[in-house]
Amino acid sequence: MWAAGRQGFTYRSAMLRSALSLPLALQTAGDAAGGSLPFGLEMADLQTWTLIYLGLSSLGFVAVWVVGLLRR
Repeated sequence: MWAAGRQGFTYRSAMLRSALSLPLALQTAGDAAGGSLPFGLEMADLQTWTLIYLGLSSLGFVAVWVVGLLRR
């Protein structure tokens, strides 16, 4: 029982160490441009998917607004 508990403690401490090594914030714009984004993200992909998300959510807003206007 002690060995299993000790092994679980080692696993948790390794997970904590790996989580603490991830950057929580970028200090400058150069950090992001330098490729230090977490989880292997790239700035171009992040920008592309952000624009797609904003475009689709805007279209959804306009569609709901038009339906509400037509139902008056």
